[in-house]
Amino acid sequence: MNRALLLSVLLLGCAGGKSSTRPPPVAEGTAAGSWTAPFSEQLALREGWLQQRHAGLLAQMRRHGVGMWIVLNEEFHDDPLTQYVAPPRPYAGNRDVFVFVDGGERGLQKVALVDYAEGGLERFFRLEPSKPETLAALDREFHPAHIALSIDSTRGVARSLTRSSYEWLVKALGPEAEKRFVPAEPLIEEYLDTRLPEELPHYTRMVQLTEALVKEALSSTGIQPGKTTVGQLRRRLYDGLSAHGVTTWFQPDVRVQRQGETGNMARGFLEPAEESVVIQRGDLVHVDFGITYLGLNTDWQKMAYVLKEGETDAPEGMKRALANTNALQDALMLRASRPGRSSADVYDATMAEMKARGIDAQVYSHPIGAQGHGLGAAIDFRSASRKSPPKPLRLGSYIAIELATRTAVPEWGGQVVHMMEEDPAHLTPEGWRFFVPRQEALYLVR
Repeated sequence: MNRALLLSVLLLGCAGGKSSTRPPPVAEGTAAGSWTAPFSEQLALREGWLQQRHAGLLAQMRRHGVGMWIVLNEEFHDDPLTQYVAPPRPYAGNRDVFVFVDGGERGLQKVALVDYAEGGLERFFRLEPSKPETLAALDREFHPAHIALSIDSTRGVARSLTRSSYEWLVKALGPEAEKRFVPAEPLIEEYLDTRLPEELPHYTRMVQLTEALVKEALSSTGIQPGKTTVGQLRRRLYDGLSAHGVTTWFQPDVRVQRQGETGNMARGFLEPAEESVVIQRGDLVHVDFGITYLGLNTDWQKMAYVLKEGETDAPEGMKRALANTNALQDALMLRASRPGRSSADVYDATMAEMKARGIDAQVYSHPIGAQGHGLGAAIDFRSASRKSPPKPLRLGSYIAIELATRTAVPEWGGQVVHMMEEDPAHLTPEGWRFFVPRQEALYLVR
C-alpha cells in the first residue's frame, strides 16, 4: 500500500471539531485496524447517534400514522434494523423484541423484551422479559390503531420479519391485533434515510478511504500490464479492507474495455470481466467498490487507462468521453435536483438535457447510507416509469450518483466506450454535493 498517498488523502478528514465527534486520527502505517477507532469508541459514537434518532422517532411515527413499531431480532439471524434501533451490540437471546409506542402525552415509550439484559441496553429501553404476555399487556395499555412490522415490502431491509416471528406476534397479540398490522416500510424509509449532521465528517472520511484504496489499485502499483489479472486486482481491494479494519457490503467488480472487443452486456449494462482476464496496455479499466464502517456504507466507481508504450496520456476521445459523464453529473446534481423535487422529475429533466446535447446517457443513482442500496428517493429509469409513486428528495439525504455515458472514440475506430462513474453525495438546498472532488481525469497506469 502506498503510505504517502493514503495518508495525504485521509489526513484531510481529521481536521477540526471536538474530540467527541472528530474522526479518529490516522496512524502512520497500514497495520490491521490502524485506520479505525477502537471498537468501544465506535460503540460510544453510534450510541450517541442512536439517542438522536430516538429523539426524532415519535414525530416520524405520527407522520406515518404508526401507533406501535415492533422490530424482532432472532438468535444468529439479526434483523437488519436492529443495529439502527438498538445499541449496535451482539444480541444472543432467542428472540429479542424492540417496541416503540406513541404514548400520547406521555411521549415515546421504548420497551425491549429480551432474554438477556445486554450491557447498556437499559439506557435506551425499559427492559422486560421476552414473553408474549408482556407484549400483549403493552397492546392493551396503548391499543394502537396501527402496528407497523417489517412485512409486505419490495426491499429486504423492510420485509425481514420471519414467518416464525410473525406467528409469535399473532399468538401474543391475538387475531384482533393482527387486523391492525401494517407494513413499516414508509416509517423505516424515513428513519434510515434521515442523516445526522454529526455523521457527515465520519462519512466524508470513509469516502476518502474508499477513494484512496481505489486510486492505489488503479495505479502502476496495483496494475502491471500484461501480468495483473482482474482476480488479483479484486483481491488487492479485499486486502485493503482488512488492512484498515473495515468491511464491504458487496463484491468489488472490475470491468475491462479493450479496443476491438465490445464486451458482454446484461440488462443494459457492461458485465464485469472474468477473474482470469489479464489487464493489457491500452485497456480502459473500471472498478466498482465500497466500504462499510460505523453502520454506514460507501459506493464508488472510477476509471483508469493503461498507457500503451510511448503514450504519456489517454487518447483525446477517452477524455471527451469522461467529459460527457462529468456533464451528466452536472445536469443531475446542480440543475435538476432540489429538496422536495420528485425523483422522477429530476430524472426526466436530466435526460432531456442530455438528449438536447447529444449525449447518450444512463442514470441509475440510488440512496446510500445505512445500506449500500438504501431506502429513499432513487433517481433512475424505474423512478421515471412511475410504476410506483415518485418520491421527493429529502434534504440532507445521501445518494450514490451512479451513472454512465456511451461515447464513440475515434482512436478506437469509433468503438463506443462506456464511461461509468459513481460518487456519494449529500443533498443541500442548491443540489447534490460530492463528499470529495469527482474524477475529471482518467487515472493513468504507466
